[in-house]
Amino acid sequence: MIRLTELKLPLPALPVVTRRAADAPSETDADRAPIHHPIDALKRLCAQALGVDVTAINDLHVFKRSFDARKAELLAVFIVDITLSDPALETSLLEHFQANPHIQPTPDMAYRLVATAPANLSLRPVVVGFGPCGMFAALTLAQMGFKPIVLERGRKVRERTNDTWGLWRKHVLNPESNVQFGEGGAGTFSDGKLWSQIKDPRHLGRQVMTEFVNFGAPPEILVEAHPHIGTFKLVKVVENLRERIIALGGEIRFEQRVTDLDVETSSSTRQVRGLSVLDQATGQTYALRADQVILALGHSARDTFAMLHGCGVATQAKPFSVGFRIEHPQSVIDRALWGRHAGNPVLGAAAYKLVHHAQNGRSVYSFCMCPGGTVVAATSELGRVVTNGMSQYSRNERNANAGLVVGIEPADYPHDTAAFLEFFGPLTGIQYAQEALELRANDAPAVHPLAGINLQRQLESRAFVLGGSNYEAPGQLVDDFIRGEASSNFGSVLPSYQPGVKLGDLHQALPDYAIAALREALPAFGKKIKGFDMPDAVLTGVETRTSSPLRMPRGDDFQSINTTGLYPGGEGAGYAGGILSAAVDGIKLAEALARRCVG
Repeated sequence: MIRLTELKLPLPALPVVTRRAADAPSETDADRAPIHHPIDALKRLCAQALGVDVTAINDLHVFKRSFDARKAELLAVFIVDITLSDPALETSLLEHFQANPHIQPTPDMAYRLVATAPANLSLRPVVVGFGPCGMFAALTLAQMGFKPIVLERGRKVRERTNDTWGLWRKHVLNPESNVQFGEGGAGTFSDGKLWSQIKDPRHLGRQVMTEFVNFGAPPEILVEAHPHIGTFKLVKVVENLRERIIALGGEIRFEQRVTDLDVETSSSTRQVRGLSVLDQATGQTYALRADQVILALGHSARDTFAMLHGCGVATQAKPFSVGFRIEHPQSVIDRALWGRHAGNPVLGAAAYKLVHHAQNGRSVYSFCMCPGGTVVAATSELGRVVTNGMSQYSRNERNANAGLVVGIEPADYPHDTAAFLEFFGPLTGIQYAQEALELRANDAPAVHPLAGINLQRQLESRAFVLGGSNYEAPGQLVDDFIRGEASSNFGSVLPSYQPGVKLGDLHQALPDYAIAALREALPAFGKKIKGFDMPDAVLTGVETRTSSPLRMPRGDDFQSINTTGLYPGGEGAGYAGGILSAAVDGIKLAEALARRCVG
């Protein structure tokens, strides 16, 4: 097959088919029909590029479709794979165009399992966490015959959805079943974005998306340049994926929180030998024997991070970002980015990505942009407020929202004794404060690995108070925020965050350097996207769960650098930043574990 890239057609050349923008569970097979492509027009472009007659093309398959909106005449840009009627001509053309980067052989993107479980496997591998990383680690292990045991602290996805609505509608938080914890991970309550900037020479991202389609995701995610699934559709996909793991011999235990790690220590090695697990349904703790454990934790598993640190597992502080959510009418973003084509059903809701380097040295950027979505309450701890963004597959809500976040470094984290005492309690707080003091006293001072949690909790607790101490979020209009004046009334933009938004002054919600950088960035973003700094756009605080505040270093074999048999990965371990990259990391962890087991 031949792959041709950069094939461009004007937007009117694309067929428009009216399709109901349905979301599960009410969707039908017709709603999942693949998007239609201008096959004949694409064949003509391919024939022209190759210098052959169009009749020489036997078959054409669209691999990717994107849109170029840099000029008034918006273009659809395609990557296609073709086969020719004459295989010899195909070979001759590939040789002739071998120096042309836009005409190359179609790569082999098929996924192949790296091992088969040995018949005499003494202990089943354990996967801790059932978000994207844990799901694909468990699925890959199950496909290789390892019959993994999965431990998930939260509840099944539909029960978890009910618990999440309890916070959004009734101001009642379940600390073990919420946006962060439960089947599917934090990505379940998001836009379901499935793209990443990771290096992927083995096309593992393609494997992830193929499996998603196998389990019920819309087929067009394989074609769109920036695919997404949406929350309602993700629920069914996650359920189907779980059932497949079980059918292959895997076991998934919900409401099971790992509370301790059994590590066998010798003079030169540390080997994991088991886990202590709290069954949260019964309140009973049991021991689970295990020599191979994949840690697929989410970025909010703070108590588990503390436990692992206490067990001597190597951890280190890492940068992350903090900020607010911003909401605009989706129509404003559509007009700014699509111009006269705004509203075209082929295009759907427009998305953006922005970066600004502030004068104080901080970088401000948009994060987790959700077209036609809502801002959601995403806390997992009592007495704290956290925001995130979510969209359904249809992306047809009135507002666009995104995180506007500022990069911070470990040096910014509070590591004084008072901070550790406040956020970790008197017993461990004193211990961590002493560890932090010793780290700073070294010739090469380091930051305590849990210090980033201090900052997250500090900002989230402050937001809880500013919002009225009832899980409402503090908010402010953009113009008032830039001028440093408190807001009292909403304008044309009504916030979507539930349980509600309390207007006021957000300057107390973040450190001064972050507020200064955001005030500088908003007008700059308004020059890039007309209307972005509209006076009554709404800022809602705070966004603190952009990524994990720590990393668990691992070697080339994907095992912890100081604990054999422990495979840290995904967002919680600092090795992923979204559904796709976390799922890809899960596959890699499963492969590494399998290779070790088969020798």
